[in-house]
Amino acid sequence: MSKTGPIQFIQEVRNEVSKVTWPSRGETFTTTLIVFIFCLIAAIFFFLGDQIMSFGIKLILGLGN
Repeated sequence: MSKTGPIQFIQEVRNEVSKVTWPSRGETFTTTLIVFIFCLIAAIFFFLGDQIMSFGIKLILGLGN
């Protein structure tokens, strides 16, 4: 592998970055909103699953009031 100097490296990096298609503000907002919604759905799912399993274990082991 040939070594490149710092100037050539920076030029190559700038060339590659110019090829990147950056998302628009709207796409970024929409994607972020979808991630938050799915995180909320996952949190609710795991909370309910934990509550159901906790209830079942307490019922089986007789730890309930």
